[in-house]
Amino acid sequence: MIRTGILTISDKGYRKERIDKTGPAIKEALDKDIYEVECYKVIPDEMDLICQELIRMCDEEKLDLILTNGGTGFAERDVTPEATLKVVHRQAPGIPEAMRQMSLQITPKAMLSRAVAGIRNRTLIINLPGSPRGAVENLSFVLPALPHGIEILKGTGGECARGDGNND
Repeated sequence: MIRTGILTISDKGYRKERIDKTGPAIKEALDKDIYEVECYKVIPDEMDLICQELIRMCDEEKLDLILTNGGTGFAERDVTPEATLKVVHRQAPGIPEAMRQMSLQITPKAMLSRAVAGIRNRTLIINLPGSPRGAVENLSFVLPALPHGIEILKGTGGECARGDGNND
């Protein structure tokens, strides 16, 4: 099982002015035979709080995967990518590149996403959009590759890029 956390970053959601629909939509999109959501939290768009929560989920909870949603746009308070970059040790640029590339086939607004992905210790962190539809669409583009990447990150899988045992 891939131990997963979902972190919704929304001022209105945190203040209970809006019901978080994105976090539950992400949870629903995950195959329950592969992903176990162990942590779900809604926090405001505050750089220090986002950093603290990501560090806690990585270092204390030792989750395998954290899926954030919200705070990846152009608004002044959209600081999720910056907070993520502050806490990760290595970036995983192919993940947000793939999400943007596939999303551009659906909407030109995809180029406005500032989402990032990276690794802290043995935890993969991926930023997703704040809308339920956008988050689930973007997640669907990368889900097929995640189990293999997380196995490698955890040291439980091989590193064959093609998945057929042939590294040629």
